[in-house]
Amino acid sequence: MHTKVGVSEFLNMSIKLPVIDVRSPGEYEKGHVPDAFNIPLFNDTERSEVGKKYKQVSREEAVYTGLEFVGTKLVSLIKHAKKIAGKNEILIHCWRGGMRSENMAWLFSVAGLKPYILTGGYRAYRQYIRKKLSENQKMVILGGKTGSGKTEILYEMKKLGQQIIDLEGLANHKGSAFGALGQEIQPTNEQFTNNLFNVWKDLDPNKIVWIEDESKNIGSVSIPEELYEKMNKAPVIVVEMTKELRVNRLMKEYALFDTKQLKQSIMKIQKRLGGLNTQNCIKLVHEKKFEKAINISLSYYDKAYNFGLDKKKKRIAGYIRAEDNSSVITARKIIDIENKKSW
Repeated sequence: MHTKVGVSEFLNMSIKLPVIDVRSPGEYEKGHVPDAFNIPLFNDTERSEVGKKYKQVSREEAVYTGLEFVGTKLVSLIKHAKKIAGKNEILIHCWRGGMRSENMAWLFSVAGLKPYILTGGYRAYRQYIRKKLSENQKMVILGGKTGSGKTEILYEMKKLGQQIIDLEGLANHKGSAFGALGQEIQPTNEQFTNNLFNVWKDLDPNKIVWIEDESKNIGSVSIPEELYEKMNKAPVIVVEMTKELRVNRLMKEYALFDTKQLKQSIMKIQKRLGGLNTQNCIKLVHEKKFEKAINISLSYYDKAYNFGLDKKKKRIAGYIRAEDNSSVITARKIIDIENKKSW
């Protein structure tokens, strides 16, 4: 009828086979295996009702209630699954790898599909992620003040054969009070970790992975503790760039947003900027004097960066002077340092 597989085999198979998440839409939205399709056995209300019957009455009553809900949906469930299945083989999971997976696997197998069930379900997948993120991985942190173009440098390094993880890209946020501007809605914290692991699992453990220096929180999501601990122990390469170059870069990046959005971002750091600086910054934005406004904002960000860098002194492996805004040249300089080091 169906075959059960562990998380590692499940993920390997998912490279070629579609993953079907049979949990409720609410469970799926909170967090799911990247690229999984949601074909819920129950909607959120139905799931809640079945759960109540299971806890308050009996397993048997819960099954009867579930059958009543599913009865009218059998054909549509099968059609949906068949539309997704390319070679008639599919991967299925629910929360624990129990009744919902078993029942859907039975239904799909009756319809001619060959289902594989994830043993332990989504819960086992999440436990597996935590374990893998705890394993050793060579890592170097790319530091530098706000506006140094660290993300661009990382992607130039990737073009040159280096492994990178773009945490800000995965988080849909650039880290600062202005970081949400121009970005898509942030994923849930759970989904952020899932997306992160989707990159992590393909890393070569024998090669360095480069990660931009970040605080624990990137907007509304948090870097998993397992990874953050590694980042706080890894060597750091610091990109040094003049304030003038950084201001020019930030003007190109943020001056295109409307005044209301910029004001909202400035207000997020008003306590740190101080009342007078905040008022002046907002006034300059209204007057389209973005260069002066950015200079005021950087007074806070540079101070915070210097404070954080002081704590990393023992881990600093080198400084790279970026003479211009060419991320290509800077990336090559960093790789030159890396080639001379024995991490």
